[in-house]
Amino acid sequence: MSFDENRRRVVITGMGVIAPNGCSLTEFWRTIRDGISAAGPVTRFDTSKVPNKIACEIKDFDASRYMEFKKARRFDRSIQYGLAAAVQAVEDAAIDFGASDPDRVGIVEATSVSGMESTLTAHLAFLSKGYRGMSPFTFLNAYCGGGSGETAIELGIKGHAITYCSGSCSGNDAIGYALQMIQSDDVDVMVAGGTEAPLLEGFWSGFCVTDVMTRHNETPKEAMRPFDKTRDGFLLGEGASYLVLEELAYALERGARIYAEVIAHGRSCEAYHSLLPHPDGLGLSKAMWKALRGACLHPTEVDYVNAHGTATESNDLVETRAIKSVFGERAKRVAISSTKPITGHLLGAAGAVETVVCALAIKNREIPATINLTEPAEGCDLDYVPNSLRPFPVRVAMNLSTGFGGKNSCLILKEYHSPE
Repeated sequence: MSFDENRRRVVITGMGVIAPNGCSLTEFWRTIRDGISAAGPVTRFDTSKVPNKIACEIKDFDASRYMEFKKARRFDRSIQYGLAAAVQAVEDAAIDFGASDPDRVGIVEATSVSGMESTLTAHLAFLSKGYRGMSPFTFLNAYCGGGSGETAIELGIKGHAITYCSGSCSGNDAIGYALQMIQSDDVDVMVAGGTEAPLLEGFWSGFCVTDVMTRHNETPKEAMRPFDKTRDGFLLGEGASYLVLEELAYALERGARIYAEVIAHGRSCEAYHSLLPHPDGLGLSKAMWKALRGACLHPTEVDYVNAHGTATESNDLVETRAIKSVFGERAKRVAISSTKPITGHLLGAAGAVETVVCALAIKNREIPATINLTEPAEGCDLDYVPNSLRPFPVRVAMNLSTGFGGKNSCLILKEYHSPE
């Protein structure tokens, strides 16, 4: 199969990351390459009464570098992280929105629990002081569309702004939405990404009850172990990532640097279970096939798969089965890795962060490792690139995300070749 060259093509020209393993693109990729986990003891609240005590926290973030101090004070962490990552991405793309048609630029932000910090704080304030104890900014922060609106204001994006929520698929789906907006000629440029700040005591306790987070509390950096026999869940993380996506001709006309091309997005819903994926991976397989068809690609043309890889018993097995069902005999020859043991699971922002990983894997011709993989679990018998970075000319990369409620998402990127 060959790609339809007549369709409007979409390229990545800028990227920004605020993550536990790095608050700049350079530092983020260095720690991904070196396999350095950002995990450590939770410091945001007291964990003495809960079984899970480790996470991937952001330690060196300075909001004042990206926004006025007064704004930073009233914004939730999720809005701060998202706005900062978007500013980074626009600066990286060296794009001037003032020189663009304002109706041809849009922004889409992915999140799953944005606004929860303000909601919880406001509830406590109301209980102790009544309605007069409420901040006038509460409702601006608490609703999940606040981040995309505030970031649009900061960047001067006047075409449209939207917030996308599909659980842990949100980041992938937001970029897929941006891809479709450009392909359909609604816009020429989209700033697309995701943000999340879920390290909140009440929310954390809910995850403790569902028993999906690792309890290897004594060894934080080795705690999350995707596809390993001793895996027992993920590390929760926080942060944001944004990408600048442009129509190819638009990007070339302004002389933009291009990281990679975004060529297809596929999604599905299994409608099987609120928490568990279908044991045969039917929904994830369907999302992959949809993306491959949209990209006019055969599975043999995919070089790298960034797996959802949550280190939970069900996810790792199901994801492996889904990859096998799509790739067939070639499944054992395609490189697969999970980078969540380094960044933590960023929920709605995970897909956006891992799209950056895929783009840099293509640009730098190297595949990041799945760290902490010592003894593969039964049924996890594919090439998960264990523990060491692998130099490889990645031409096509696939980014997988799954979410509660049976949601599945697949995004495909490929190496960009300039016209002769």
